[in-house]
Amino acid sequence: MSPLHEKPLRSAPGLLVSAIVAMAAMFLSERYGAPVMLFALLLGMALNFLSEVDRYRAGLDVAAKLILRTGVALLGLRITLDQVVALGWQPVLMVVVSVVLTIAVGIALARWMGFKAFFGLLTGGAVAICGASAALALSAAMPKHPLKERATLFTVVGVSTLSTLAMMLYPLIVHGLNFSNQDAGFFLGGTIHDVAQVVGAGYSISADTGDTATLIKLLRVAMLVPVIVLASWMTARYRVTQKESEAHAKRPPLLPWFAVAFIVLVGIRSTGVMPTGVIDIGKAASQWCLVVAMAAIGMKTHLKDVVAVGWKPVLLMLMETVFLAILFYGLLRLSSGVGP
Repeated sequence: MSPLHEKPLRSAPGLLVSAIVAMAAMFLSERYGAPVMLFALLLGMALNFLSEVDRYRAGLDVAAKLILRTGVALLGLRITLDQVVALGWQPVLMVVVSVVLTIAVGIALARWMGFKAFFGLLTGGAVAICGASAALALSAAMPKHPLKERATLFTVVGVSTLSTLAMMLYPLIVHGLNFSNQDAGFFLGGTIHDVAQVVGAGYSISADTGDTATLIKLLRVAMLVPVIVLASWMTARYRVTQKESEAHAKRPPLLPWFAVAFIVLVGIRSTGVMPTGVIDIGKAASQWCLVVAMAAIGMKTHLKDVVAVGWKPVLLMLMETVFLAILFYGLLRLSSGVGP
């Protein structure tokens, strides 16, 4: 058998088991309404013994890297430039400011608490942009490290949990503060971590709130590209400080291929030439790829690795979440005078 055919065949068992776990996670998510990424992670971790079997290892690696990056690239089909323009300059500025400051605070807090700047970028980016999807995308752009997968898993668990809590609590908060439907949509879309939870919280108030929250959230998703550029730049600088030679490490591009593909798909979607059916298939494929990748990452990690992170990372993500909520509320008051 030629080497060209041997590699796909070696990857097949690991990819198949990742797909089966992903299907189970999607079923449980639809049945119980909990985050699908969290189910994929937990089910994968329950099967982590498979990562020690040679037969599955190659496929799990493909799912955790190539399939993951493909899913991130396909996220570009969620956004059009017209959606961004329709929001006006104030919401765009609010989103940019909140994302930049939340990530900056995350990095500063991580350094203060004794972590590396990359961990602050990972957690801050997940909180500020789009939850588990952002965590996976940023992790893919960061340098290799023995603790990288553990940090990614913890971030996915933490941001999924906080996003679910926000979905339940934030609608009560905006109701208590007497927000209008539009302002409630701005706040929910600007502060809740995952897209699914934003949709759930927004439409639980009204259709107008849900529409506004979704648009604001998609604008946050668009911020994934410049933040991936930041992660790639930090990775390049890290490799220089580690004095890696060209013989051992190839200098990474400033913008990884999946980020370039993300931008291209946003551009194609914005032209209006792409059929609706193709867009829907692409969105579903993106979700499918990310869930399969999350299942594979779960299978490559042991529960003790997640538990071993301690209480400091939990506190870090909680502080980032509270900071984002307070900051966005303040920006909303400045722009439209909402609240007491």
